[in-house]
Amino acid sequence: MKRIVVAGGAGFLGSHLCDQLIERGHQVLCVDNLQTGRKVNLAQLWAHKNFHFLEHDVTRPLSLRGKIDEIYNLACPASPPHYQSDPRKTVMTNVLGVSNLLDLAHDKHARMLQASTSEVYGDPLNEEQLETDCGNVNCTGPRACYDEGKRCAETLLFDEWRRADLPIKVARIFNTYGPRMQENDGRIVSNFVIQALTDSPMTVYGDGSQTRSFCYVDDLIDGLMRLMESPPHITGPINLGNPDEMTVLQVAHRVAALVGVEQNITFKPLPTDDPRRRRPNIGRARALLSWKPTTSFEVGLKRTVNYFRGRLASHPLARRLPEKDVAIAAGARRSDTKPAADTTPPMPA
Repeated sequence: MKRIVVAGGAGFLGSHLCDQLIERGHQVLCVDNLQTGRKVNLAQLWAHKNFHFLEHDVTRPLSLRGKIDEIYNLACPASPPHYQSDPRKTVMTNVLGVSNLLDLAHDKHARMLQASTSEVYGDPLNEEQLETDCGNVNCTGPRACYDEGKRCAETLLFDEWRRADLPIKVARIFNTYGPRMQENDGRIVSNFVIQALTDSPMTVYGDGSQTRSFCYVDDLIDGLMRLMESPPHITGPINLGNPDEMTVLQVAHRVAALVGVEQNITFKPLPTDDPRRRRPNIGRARALLSWKPTTSFEVGLKRTVNYFRGRLASHPLARRLPEKDVAIAAGARRSDTKPAADTTPPMPA
């Protein structure tokens, strides 16, 4: 049994990762400041003897007692509306937060995996993105707080690897979708699904010809765990995503068809620095991790639609409330879900 810290573990990806680590018999400490993470994502784990929760912001130093084997860092808002709402906080999460977790990794002699992003490639100059690409980025634009923050985080990890031989792993995550996405995260799949389910026009930015490739969350988590468990010399960066490319209009059509509504699209201007295409080359992941996505878009989309349909059916106020109020509308107030962090043992010695 390993003792594992998951920073950002109450979020979309982090909560699925916690599920899988617990299922494999490990002891897990979820660390989250609940800025965008939600305790309801962890409801199935609260009573498990190997799961612990600590409400903490990684921009502050983190001191834990006992042995730690692995640290997964997923602690950063990942959707434009969320990371742009407090850009300075986003940068600090990626710089101070990563620095603090590196200190913890040094102290505990732990292996650390950084969840980086395809956004480090900016608006790609090539048809598919290779890990050797340097990126075409705007370091002063409205997305820079996230893009440049993640690039700096990678720099910090690789410098510590070269300087102190710290065991590191860097995953560059491409568009991921599935249950537990937030209704208001501004991402293509969740936007289209919510709009289709509520009989609202589907919002397409630009002309809809820009492309994305979508990886189902279960496949992505499998890739992260394979990377963490890989031999020490495999540091990354390694692209994790689905190389099957679709236009935004194609995604809208498939969502509308699955939900069973007539496609009704509203076009709006393309946001500044929004990339024209996203398609990962996953040759490294195939060769070094024996990994590739196995969930078809049809299967993953059906599961995602069913998840959001269930949320809207159970919590109709979710249709019009901001995300921070959805849990309250559902009766999932923080005081009802778990004792505050300072009364929860972080990870017993």
